[in-house]
Parts: sequence; C-alpha cells; structure tokens
Amino acid sequence: MTSSHNLTVIVLTRDEDQHIKRALASVAGIASHCYVIDSGSTDRTCELAQAAGATVLENSWVNYSTQFNWALDHLPAETDWVLRLDADEYLTPELAAEIKEKLARLPTSVAAVNVGRRIHFLGRRIKWGGIFPIRVARLFRYGKGRCENRWMDEHIIFEGRAADFRGELIDDNRNSLTWWTEKHNNYASREVVDLLNLSDRFMASETVANLAQRQQAGFKRWVKEHIYARAPLGLRALVYFLYRYFFRLGFLDGREGLAFHFLQGFWYRYLVDAKLFEVRKYMAENRVDAPSAIEDVLGIQVVNHVSPPPDSSKCVNKRSKESARYNRNQ
Repeated sequence: MTSSHNLTVIVLTRDEDQHIKRALASVAGIASHCYVIDSGSTDRTCELAQAAGATVLENSWVNYSTQFNWALDHLPAETDWVLRLDADEYLTPELAAEIKEKLARLPTSVAAVNVGRRIHFLGRRIKWGGIFPIRVARLFRYGKGRCENRWMDEHIIFEGRAADFRGELIDDNRNSLTWWTEKHNNYASREVVDLLNLSDRFMASETVANLAQRQQAGFKRWVKEHIYARAPLGLRALVYFLYRYFFRLGFLDGREGLAFHFLQGFWYRYLVDAKLFEVRKYMAENRVDAPSAIEDVLGIQVVNHVSPPPDSSKCVNKRSKESARYNRNQ
C-alpha cells in the first residue's frame, strides 16, 4: 500500500471475512498503513487482512470507542492522518481520488475532514428518509482527534476546524437480516447504557452535541439528548418513524426501504425504550443503582477498562509481531 502522504487506516473486526477484502481494497491506493484490530475472529478475517497487506493486532472487545482509542494509542508516532473505516464499509473511487489529491494540501488549521456516508440495505441504496447522505468526520489528523467515550453511536471528537470532501463511503453489509437484528439487539442494550448515564451520571462520558459548530453529527446529537430523550418512551419511536417514512419520503425506497426504515427507525428505537423501561423498573423494584441494574438485566459491566498491549496471537503475522514489539517499546 503506497501513498504520497502518511495516511493510516484503522478497521475494527470480528468475523468479517465477507467484507474485509473489499474495505481494504478501497483504500489500497491511498493508505500508507492499514491496521486491522481484531477481537477474536473465528473465520478467515485475519488471514485475508494479512494477505491484503494489513497489520493485524488483537485486543479484547469492550465497546467500539475503547477499541478504536486503543488502536490510536498504538500507532507509530510518525502517523499524520487517520481514517476510521468499518469493515462493512468501503470508499468510492471518487472519495479515494479526492483524498489522494487534496489531503496533503490541506492547511494545518484543518483537523478533520467530513465525508458523505450512504447506507445500502438488502442490496438497495437507501436514498430517502431525510438522513442520507450522512456527513461524518472519519478522517482526522493524528493527535487531533479521538473517539467519544460512550457505549453507542460514537463519533470522532477533534480539535480544530473541519474541511468537506464531496466523495462518499458506502455502508453495505452483506450479512443476513437475522444477523442484522441480533446486532441491533446488542446495540439497543448499549444505547440504554448511554441514555441512563445521561440522566444518572454514573460514569464519565463525552458528546459531540454542539449547536455552535454547525456540524451535522453535533446537531443530531443535541436534538437526541435535549429533545428526543425527554419525549415519552415508545411514542417517540413511532413519531420518528412516521417522520422519516412519510414526511421525509422514506416510502420511495421501496420494499427494502420499508424494511430498513421500519426496523431501524421504529423497531430498534422502540426496543431501546422497552429495555430502558425494563432496567428502570428493575432499579425501582430492587432498589439498586444503574450500573448494578445494567449488569443484572443487560449483562453489561459498566466499569473502567485498561487495555493490555497488542497480543502476538496466532493470527498475527511477522510484520504484525514486529509492530507489536515496536509499540510495546514506546
């Protein structure tokens, strides 16, 4: 992987052999280094990542922000830019070309770059619903940004101003709908942790919510924390779905769009509310605090985690082991 500038790509994985080759291929022409941080894959994820030229390191999973920030802490000091890329995402050729052409010429006052992110669902590109393309800060200067300390819906917090690129990255997960619903069931539990912490303040957290910066992620988070979070449980999920599907024309996305907007816009949001109700009821009936109820009901331990150094496991090749030794000596 070669580039005219020092761009490091970080991809977090677990059993992503359906997607990892595509993700890494999309950055092959612009990335100086690719780090795949695996958390116990039992398929060919590590093997395929190594074959594509990536350095594979292993770390036990806690949540996305902990894993991503662990990766940041183990990058070489000479890293210039970092690109956060999910395994089921890939860059369009237009975005890759834009990064290659413009990134090295950005002024030093620019700390991050916003790009468009589009979602494909059941093989169809979702165009409506009022939230596409989503503008996200996925590219940032090393040392100027980190992932929010939270359990769900993490964004990059960065110091400085952001530039905007026109290119897009595509979120196109090829797993089954059964896999998708099981994943979002886990997401719902993690989001309950953040919602409870918003009111009970039992752990430190960060947020991109900020109206003054006029960033899409900050505006959406502010609305979610200051308006949506105060609306009645259950009813807010229904109102949100109706807004997306009818007022913002989500019905134009066809049958696949109906499935997506209903499942992601209503079912998932209602599941979060139902789990939140369940945890709060458990707290009241058993007279326990939020962390205890979260562990008993959701099976999530809300504690501070300290990650170990990179693990030279069986799926780490020679280059990965050398990188792990380098990072341990820093």
